[in-house]
Amino acid sequence: MNLPTHEIMYEALLTKDSYYEGQFFVGVKTTGIFCRNTCTARKPKKENVEYFQDTHKALLHGYRPCKVCHPLDVIGKTPPFINDLLEELDTKDFKRITDWQLREKGFDPIRVRRWFLKNHGITFHTYQRLNRVDQAIGLLKNGANVTQTAYDLGYESLSGFGYSMKKMTGTSPILTKEKQIIKVIKIPTPLGPMIAAASNNSICLLEFTDRKMLPTEIEQLKVLLNAVFIPGSNKHLDILVLQLKEYFAGKRKVFTLPLVTPGSQFQQAVWKEIAKIPYGQTRTYTQQAIAVGSPRAVRAVARTNGLNRLAIIIPCHRIIGANGALTGYAGGLVRKQWLLDHENKFA
Repeated sequence: MNLPTHEIMYEALLTKDSYYEGQFFVGVKTTGIFCRNTCTARKPKKENVEYFQDTHKALLHGYRPCKVCHPLDVIGKTPPFINDLLEELDTKDFKRITDWQLREKGFDPIRVRRWFLKNHGITFHTYQRLNRVDQAIGLLKNGANVTQTAYDLGYESLSGFGYSMKKMTGTSPILTKEKQIIKVIKIPTPLGPMIAAASNNSICLLEFTDRKMLPTEIEQLKVLLNAVFIPGSNKHLDILVLQLKEYFAGKRKVFTLPLVTPGSQFQQAVWKEIAKIPYGQTRTYTQQAIAVGSPRAVRAVARTNGLNRLAIIIPCHRIIGANGALTGYAGGLVRKQWLLDHENKFA
């Protein structure tokens, strides 16, 4: 994998740019320590750093991992104490865990709050409220009436229940039961964390968390799928986590997952053809246009390629320029080169 230029990497270090999280590591010659580019420790001078593709190379050069940013930890990995809380929420029959109860368990509420804000963009208490909304939608879909659902979930009044549902889902409890639930998780990968989303029927989203279009994609999917997005997992996401792990280990070449890709007929055709590109091979935009039966629609094919919401699964990274050069990729050209090199290695 080709690293970005030293100028780009040093700027990413100074600004703690999360876009480059996991794409390179920084060795500080004066301390013998290596860090992530997002490390909050004091920034070294330009002449005192060198860059590595991965932690293994940094270790081989005699650097020790930083105790501030923990570069050996897998990016996005859920710590054990958070897993304990999530498991408890799943077994507490809709009850809420308060800050006082967190302290009783030996957890710092501020630390818990920061982890949820960093990894999900919401606080732990907001996560709990969304979890209750998830339970409410499930009960309503199964025929429970609004009044009984409200009191089963511990709401003190129907008005409070209605307000909470409208705030979280954008609609009333009666209308909410017509929406489908999309579960959302973060998945750690060697190239940085990814966000994945799936209904009980199919996967609809897999993107790197730093993609600028990600918030727009989620809002579009909410409308296109008439859905509510709620943190949590399901059977399809569990399988996706396993298959991604196999892919990055070089043990999987094809993903076997049910997918939903709402879009125009042309977009559907382009994404379908991208999925046919064999592992370890590439195709130009012109070849892709010919494959979908529209040889003059090269630009339209390129735009549609960029609208793909299922990175890696629908392998748009396998599309390259006519001269063989890498072209635009929503996850960044460094990641695109890494993915191509990875597949060539195991093809």
